[in-house]
Amino acid sequence: MTQQEGERTPLLSLQAITKRFGPLIANSDISLDLYSGEIIALLGENGAGKTTLMNILFGHYVADEGGIWVQSSEGTLEALEPGTPHAALASGIGMVHQHFTLAENLSALDNILLGTEPLLKPRWSRKAARTKLQALMAKSGLEVDLNQQVSKLAVGERQRVEILKALYRDARILVLDEPTAVLTPQESEGLFKTLELLAANGLGIIFISHKMAEVLSASDRVLVLRHGELVADLETSICDRNLLADLMVGHSVDVPTRDAATPGPATLMFRGVSAGTGREALSNVDFSLRSGEILGLAGVSGNGQGTLSKLLSGLEQPTSGAVELHGTPLSRNAAGVIKQGVARIPEDRHHDGIVGAMSVADNLVIEEIRSPAYSRFGMLRFGEIKKRAVEAIQAYDIRCPGPSARARLLSGGNIQKIVLARTLDQEPQVVLAAQPSRGLDVGATAEVHRRLIAARDRGAAVLVISEDLDELLRICDSIAVIHRGQISAPAPTETLDKQRLGLMMAGHPANKELAG
Repeated sequence: MTQQEGERTPLLSLQAITKRFGPLIANSDISLDLYSGEIIALLGENGAGKTTLMNILFGHYVADEGGIWVQSSEGTLEALEPGTPHAALASGIGMVHQHFTLAENLSALDNILLGTEPLLKPRWSRKAARTKLQALMAKSGLEVDLNQQVSKLAVGERQRVEILKALYRDARILVLDEPTAVLTPQESEGLFKTLELLAANGLGIIFISHKMAEVLSASDRVLVLRHGELVADLETSICDRNLLADLMVGHSVDVPTRDAATPGPATLMFRGVSAGTGREALSNVDFSLRSGEILGLAGVSGNGQGTLSKLLSGLEQPTSGAVELHGTPLSRNAAGVIKQGVARIPEDRHHDGIVGAMSVADNLVIEEIRSPAYSRFGMLRFGEIKKRAVEAIQAYDIRCPGPSARARLLSGGNIQKIVLARTLDQEPQVVLAAQPSRGLDVGATAEVHRRLIAARDRGAAVLVISEDLDELLRICDSIAVIHRGQISAPAPTETLDKQRLGLMMAGHPANKELAG
């Protein structure tokens, strides 16, 4: 690739990238440049092509057309060998994935060094590595106890380890996927201060996010993908939430509003419940869900939310105390819980929400497959199953080739719509929604929130477990905080803000203040 005289040389240049998967065009003629000291935010709906583009950049996929160039040590642009992650790393490209890829039984130092030394080398140069890492931490502000086992590090500290892994390999280009998905507001603020410092030291940074506030506050430029095409490349200073939302989905987004609730009596009761082990253990938990109310549960991942979800799903039993629905013990198995009217929207929609190899139609009726509506005399009523699927696809705007499409081929937002249609159309008494909008674009998020508010208005008791404080403050009537297996007394949403909730999530004494 030739550079015109007088032009500024980018750190990274993607030119006319096109990628097809059969008839689907995931990326269409996408070009972008990233410069030293620049922070770019990459936006787009689920399925817009963001992940595909980044996978091409890091060598996991090979583009059908186009190429990638990276600035060399001499300041010229050199072609990046396609389809080779090792070449991407050697060229100074580092990636921090949304789901951390750390070995929890090893120390922070060992995790950083993994893959940087030959397997047959008798001993690693730990002294030299420590010296280099100390200098990197001082320069970047990414302080981590290198001797600490990763399993004992807080979520924000683990993310610092991931970034240090990239910097230790002399990354000049840093790509982060949903970097604040599991961070408290204070940790998120600290992260972006670090990214600004890294950019000031010459790094070029691309981060993928669905959070408008951080995009507008932390980036220099915003790139928007829609249906695999780059539809906007704008200076952040001229952008606002409405403009970006419109660009992402191609039309204005109707964000649902929450009217004042009229809660009824307690529907679900936790009475002195203890369960689980380790970091996810619950200890003597008391709280209740009321009909016609959305209760939000805020907390940093790994403080007992997983155990709570398993209890409400019939997948785990209390070691002490009791969980009651209308004064009756909650069933001790998942099928019984469903029959009692508890709908579950699991945190991991891909692993726990669907059977990927089954069709959209089959996934929509999987919890009701033995009901007379879909089976009779041991025979499935395929016509009724297809009819149900067609109605749900239309009502929930599930974007798929049709009822027979394999569920695993859909984007995250459309998989979440399958889960919503399957559970909420049964008009449950209790709805457990764990991380309901994690990784979803603004349009899909608005639809999820609208459906949860509608369930509340029908009289359901809704529990939303989320690390997204904007989400909780937007749709919940009251919010409690979970920290180290204990749950604070809920408070009306109108009396709370992100700063206070963030402190409580981190174990600040403010949680005692709220409980009082």
